[in-house]
Amino acid sequence: QVQLVESGGGLVQAGGSLRLSCAASGGIFSNTYMGWFRQAPGKEREFVAGISWSGSITRYADSVKGRFTISRDNAKSTTYLQMDSLKPEDTAVYYCAARPYLSSSYSAKEYNYWGQGTQVTVSS
Repeated sequence: QVQLVESGGGLVQAGGSLRLSCAASGGIFSNTYMGWFRQAPGKEREFVAGISWSGSITRYADSVKGRFTISRDNAKSTTYLQMDSLKPEDTAVYYCAARPYLSSSYSAKEYNYWGQGTQVTVSS
């Protein structure tokens, strides 16, 4: 029922910034916990950031804490990931995900809906 579409990825130099967007449609956006994950070639998909329905509670992977900011605009059914001070090791396909629960989860298997992914490449 829920469809997620990511946008905003691209090529950026180290130290630069990108803002990813995740637009939700075709379903209920309320009462969902939203998350961002990423997967680099040859590596496991990892949790990056998560946000509660109200936006009052956020969680970040240690590797991005202080550099990335997750937010959401429920009126637009859109979740964002602001990425600053990007590093080459941030290069990956970034995925938006949703789970129809109020609680958070760091596990990709606990998310019910996924976007197609958007490539982020950080050059050195």
